[in-house]
Amino acid sequence: MTTKSSAIKTSFTGVDFSKYTSKISEFVKEFSSRANKKGQFLNWVNLPQEQLKRVDELYEMAEKFKAQTNVTKLAVLGIGGSKHTVEHMLGINGLNINGETVYFYSDVDSVSLARFLNKLGDITKANYMVASKSGSTFETKDGFLRIQEMLIDAYKAQGMSEEEAKKATAKHFIAVTDANSEKSELRRTSIADNWLGDLFIHDDVGGRFSAFDDHALFTLIFAGMKKDDLKALLNAAQEVSSLSLSDNLEDNDALKEGIFWADAKMNGIEASVHQYMGSMFENTVYWHAQMQNESVKDTLKQVAKVPDAMHHSAEAHFNPANKLVFALTVPVDNGVCRENAESYIDALTKSYETTGAFFKEEVETATLGLTAEAAGAMTQLRAFATVYQEIVEKVMADKALPEVLDSVLQPHVEFYKKNLKGGVVVPGRISK
Repeated sequence: MTTKSSAIKTSFTGVDFSKYTSKISEFVKEFSSRANKKGQFLNWVNLPQEQLKRVDELYEMAEKFKAQTNVTKLAVLGIGGSKHTVEHMLGINGLNINGETVYFYSDVDSVSLARFLNKLGDITKANYMVASKSGSTFETKDGFLRIQEMLIDAYKAQGMSEEEAKKATAKHFIAVTDANSEKSELRRTSIADNWLGDLFIHDDVGGRFSAFDDHALFTLIFAGMKKDDLKALLNAAQEVSSLSLSDNLEDNDALKEGIFWADAKMNGIEASVHQYMGSMFENTVYWHAQMQNESVKDTLKQVAKVPDAMHHSAEAHFNPANKLVFALTVPVDNGVCRENAESYIDALTKSYETTGAFFKEEVETATLGLTAEAAGAMTQLRAFATVYQEIVEKVMADKALPEVLDSVLQPHVEFYKKNLKGGVVVPGRISK
């Protein structure tokens, strides 16, 4: 029997869950029937337990990657889920706080490239993780090809031949992409150039749901996460997967959250707010916004960090003309600021409870972030709750569910991608 995690505590007001009691089993059955089935893009449900089998392998690979170039810096080249999930996981686990170990590049303009290189310093003193499922993502390929050429030039300037420089450069790269070289241009490159290791973006795991995939775990390891903590994180995430497929609503916080957001939509409240309290969540808000935009497919949810966003958002939140629902994720404060932090949280809680439907999520903390258990549990909760929102809305409206849930697909992104193919834009071209 799976018991509810103590790492996260939730409380809800303003929503009548009894209205949904007769449908709880149907919601769960719908999710369960699709979970981990090929082509359903829900392979992330059991990904944590599968990744537990590879923990030793990933640690060994990270050490070898550092040793073959003798560097301590890692630059992540990727966009969307290949970037936001990693930034989120580093932040909530209290790693890379000063940006001293992991760097990110996901842009295509000259100023951003110059700023990245300025921050990175000597490019031969860093390794580079290139993350792209297809291996041909425009933005990622552009950055990768530029860095690759710069490294070759740097080694040639040290007196190496062209061939020697290319071999030295190859030691700086590791690919996170599709395992199938027929599907991934990047995998073909990594094989041809003899890059280290096999890191994967697993099949049927969309970018925003990939916080436990190889790009995130490998970066956590590179940034110094202890092996026991990584195991605790993955175990907690898998525990949430079990609880989230339970038809006992008291145990199933993910379904409660899904019902909460769906209930608001069905009652005509389109705008909503989810706030996170504390600097550890700086990058969580970007990942959560990605989840909202790509899965729920609207831009009416505000996802922000407080206290920064509190004063200037309060005018809209507490204006009686605006009807909203609210969620607040807060750390359990065990430190010197506890008294004032709890007072602040209490003020927000009372204000939001008076204004509209509300739920509060309290997450256990360590010294510099969340506990590993809380980090794993909270992250998996977001994924489940997002998908449950769609299921609840469609079932309650008696609408047929699609063959593949809308919340896990993103067909509209092709609208702009098709305009990048061909034409005058050449990924990775070094402009003269």
